This record gives sequence, C-alpha cells and structure tokens, in this order.
Amino acid sequence: MAPRTLFDRLWDAHLVQDLGGGTGLVAIDRILLHERTGGIALKALAESGRAVRDPARVFVTMDHVVDTFPGRSDRTLMPTGTQFIVATREAANRAGATLFDLDDPRQGIVHVISPENAIVLPGLTLVCPDSHTCTQGALGALAWGIGSSEAEHALATSTLRVSKPATMRITIDGELDPTVTAKDLALYVVAQLGSGGARAHAVEYAGSAVRALPVEARMTLCNMATELAAFTALIAPDDATIDYLAGRTYAPTGADWDAAVAYWHTLASDTDARFDREIAIDARDVTPMVSWGTSPQQSIPVDGRVPARDPLDNAEGHDRSLDYMGLSDGQPLLGLKIDASFIGSCTNSRLSDLRRAARLLEGRKVAPHVRAICVPGSTRVKAEAEAEGLDRIFTDAGFEWREAGCSMCFFAGGESFGAQERVISTTNRNFENRQGPRTRTHVASPDTVVASAIAGRIADPRRLGDG
Repeated sequence: MAPRTLFDRLWDAHLVQDLGGGTGLVAIDRILLHERTGGIALKALAESGRAVRDPARVFVTMDHVVDTFPGRSDRTLMPTGTQFIVATREAANRAGATLFDLDDPRQGIVHVISPENAIVLPGLTLVCPDSHTCTQGALGALAWGIGSSEAEHALATSTLRVSKPATMRITIDGELDPTVTAKDLALYVVAQLGSGGARAHAVEYAGSAVRALPVEARMTLCNMATELAAFTALIAPDDATIDYLAGRTYAPTGADWDAAVAYWHTLASDTDARFDREIAIDARDVTPMVSWGTSPQQSIPVDGRVPARDPLDNAEGHDRSLDYMGLSDGQPLLGLKIDASFIGSCTNSRLSDLRRAARLLEGRKVAPHVRAICVPGSTRVKAEAEAEGLDRIFTDAGFEWREAGCSMCFFAGGESFGAQERVISTTNRNFENRQGPRTRTHVASPDTVVASAIAGRIADPRRLGDG
C-alpha cells in the first residue's frame, strides 16, 4: 500500500463507498448537536417520518443561545432563545439522544464538553452543525462542521456524502517562548496563510512545537483552522492524548481501553507520506499576537503597527477594516484604550486557559472603566475552577464570573457589547458586528486580554510587571 497521511488513514477506515468524482460516502461515529441548530435538525427529521438511526451516537448540549448569568433558566435575552431551548430539549428526548441540559453537570460549549467527556476519541469521525468542530481533531479524530440538512442525513443514516479534501501539513518546529500561547500561534498561522489559506484542505499540524503543546492547547490551535477555511485540522495522537483521555466518562475501559490504545498508536502519517501542500513555520518567530482588523488574518504582534496594506487583502477590504475599527495605517496597537475584555469561547475557556489567566491576574485589578467578563467553557470547568479558587481571583480583580456557555463570543444569545466599544477578546473571530452592532473586537490570548484589562488599554503581557 502507498504511504498514507493520517487523514487518509481515517478516511479509508470510514469509507463506505467511493461515489466517484472525489466524493465518498463516509461512516459517522459521533454526532454532536447544540440548541441553535440541533433542534432544527432533529425536528425536521421527525417531521419527515424518519428516526435517529443510532441514538447512542448522538449528544446534545445547550450552549449557544443560553444566557450565562447566575441563576439562569430557559428564559434568555434572545427573543426566540427559549423556543430554541425547549424545542431542542423535547426533540432530543423524543429521539433518545444524550442531552446535557442546563442543569446537567456535563453541560457546556459543545467543543469543550466533547473532549472532556471523551465523546471524541482518536480515530473516530465526528460531525456537528458548527464551524469550529475541527477543534476536536486535536485528539486525532476526523471532525468537521456541517449544516443542519447534513445533520439530518447523518442522524438518519450514520453516514454522509463528503467531497474528499486535499491534504496540507503545517510543521512547526523549534521552541515557543514561554510568553507565547497556542492562541498566539494560531493567529500567527492565520496571519501568514490568510483566511483562505487552507481552503478545501485537511490540515495536519506536526513538528516539535506542536508535540510540546498540552492537549488543551492543541485544541486551541485546531479550533482556528476554520479561520483558514480548512475542511478540518488534525494532530496525531500520542501519549499526552492517551493520558488526557484516560478515565473520562465515555472512554473505553478494561480490555477495550488496551485495544483502543494499541490502535491509537497506529494513527500517524507515514514518514514518506506525501501531502498536497507543505508549510514550515519556526516557532521562534512567534510573539504575542493581536488582531487589528475584521478578519483573523489581520493580526500582528501586539507591539506592532497596523500595516499600510494587508498583503493578503485587497485595498477595499483593508480600508473597510480600518474604518470599522477606527484605526489608521501605521498606528500602534499598544496603548489603544479598551472598553471591555472577554475570556471565553470554544477557543480559550478550558481550565488551563483560566488557570493561566488567573496567575497573571492574581493580586491585580481591572482598570475602573473596563467591563471584564469570564465565561467558563463548561459546567465542569466552572466547578473545577471554583474548587481551586480561581473564581475568587477573577471576581476580586473585577471580572464578572458566569455560567458556562458561548456567551458573547457572538451575540446570538441576546447579549452584546456596545456600538464602537473596543473589546479585547479570547474568541476566534473579529468579524463586523460579531460581538454586537458596530462593536470593535481585537482577538488575542488570555494573557493579552488580562494584561489589557488591567492596563485599560491594549497591553503586552510580557510587560505586565512594568508598573
């Protein structure tokens, strides 16, 4: 057999039938749904007279339109949010799917709760009607985002018709500076390749810098492959992956665990496997990053200046971004006054993210004019953070401490920041109006968000102690 990439191994293992023309019918092992799109798929399936083929493969959570204020209920700030929640709950229960409802200790953002419960496992195929499903490829799974109609098909048949993507390997060698996070690395990659740089490709991240990342940091890196327009992203499983999954709720046990681990050790690209594209990055070139425009590709080092022209953008797009963000060519980002800071989202709301932010925040205060919000990625993350006292560090510093959910990653939940308010955020996107009408979002790491919240302006986390 010819040498194969990790993606090819997973594709071949799940190919039910080659349909020709680069398209295959692929078996689906896990289906994840959330209340913003999942209820629609389940309801449409039921109305068509079809049943979920294997309810044990289907997991549903409440995360997108729920409010995250303490004491929350089905009532939401989004006018139709309650309808989404109730409809999804009823449809999931009728279908026999596993439901992580608002009062369930396993509830949370779909791409956070799946890894922490070992719903996703190396070697599986997993789909969800959400563009950041590629997050879960960090554990060696083939995971990608789909639409609601595709979700119906997967629910009814446990298969999907898929156009096979090309392959790309991004090799990141060298050692990241301790002040540089996986979020900075992700932003650097997007800035280098552009928002369409991996379109129609399955990206495998490899290299010594990737292997050195903790598993949750790998999720952050894979999460933002969507911002490259990639079909998905993957990282080959290793001992760190196996240690992370051991003992989690849906992980195999006993002899099944031993057999699974033996299989997982085979999940890697052959040394002589050929990729359609190869990209090499030196980890030593990466510094703390922050976005300046309205696309993640418009990101620069935090101590840099807005470029005179984004080389990956056209003049019209560049000028539109400057106008929306209230910036000008050559302007430094350091010292730019902010109105709010946000820590959360499927990119940076795991326990490791909150621990890192809390270490920088402890004993310090948020600037008086800054509204600061921290939203844990899951109810479990929230409980574990509270057991460690992290919540008190955040609240003592002036952050709001919330219930788990997507919250103001975008304002579909009905809550938003104000017009032309400048927000520094750990989210993955800075599109126009993403966090509120005319809100200006700068995407950054938890470290940079904390440093900026304290300073009241965009700040370099490497200089947090400089008075």
